[in-house]
Amino acid sequence: MKRMESVLAVGILSFFFLTGASSPTHVVKIGMIDLQKILELSEAGKAAQMEININGKQMETDLNDKVTEIEAIEKEIKLESLVMNQKVWEEKQRNKRIKIGDFKDLRQKYLNDFKALESRITRRIQNEVVALLEDIGKKGGYTMIVERRAGGIVYAPSSMDITDSVIRIYNTNFQNSKSKKTFDTVSPDRYQMDRIQATLTFPDTDHRTGFLTAQ
Repeated sequence: MKRMESVLAVGILSFFFLTGASSPTHVVKIGMIDLQKILELSEAGKAAQMEININGKQMETDLNDKVTEIEAIEKEIKLESLVMNQKVWEEKQRNKRIKIGDFKDLRQKYLNDFKALESRITRRIQNEVVALLEDIGKKGGYTMIVERRAGGIVYAPSSMDITDSVIRIYNTNFQNSKSKKTFDTVSPDRYQMDRIQATLTFPDTDHRTGFLTAQ
C-alpha cells in the first residue's frame, strides 16, 4: 500500500507542478490533497485494496495447500522410514523434490502476478485521480494542486486542503461509473497486502516446515 501511495503521489505531484503554471497577473490559488486519505476513505480506493486482497488471499491459499502437501510427504517418510525399502524411499524423496520445485515455481509466478496486479491498479487509480484533480483545478481556478507529503509541506492553512471535497466527487463518479465492482464479502484491510507480500517472498526455508530447501 505504501508503494502504491508513493507512486501515485509522485505522478500527481509531477503532473500538477508541470501544468499548474500561471501568468504574472493571475492570482495564485493553491490546493492541497492528502493522497493517503483519498486511498483509504474513497470508495474507489477501498475497492482497489479489496481487489488486491481477494487475489492475494487466493494466491496465499494455493501456496499453503502446496506446503501442506509437502508436509504430508515429509511426515509419511519419517513415519515409515524403518519399514520402507530403498526403492520406495527414493520414489517418495523424488516426489517431495518435485512438489518443492512446483511450490517454488508457483510462488515466483504469484509474486510476479501480484506485482503486476498492484502496478495495474496503481496506474488505474493514478489516472482517475489525476483526471479528477485536473478537472477540479480548471473549474476551481487553481494555479496548482499539491500532495501534502510528496510536496514536502511543513505547514499550510487548513483552508487549502481540498481532500474531503475530492473524496466526495470521486465517490460520486465511482458510484456512477459502469465499471464499478462490488465486493460484499471482503472487508478492506490496509495491512493485508504486506502480509500477502511476505507470504510470497518468504525464504526458501519455510517457517512452517524448515525443509523447503531440500534437494
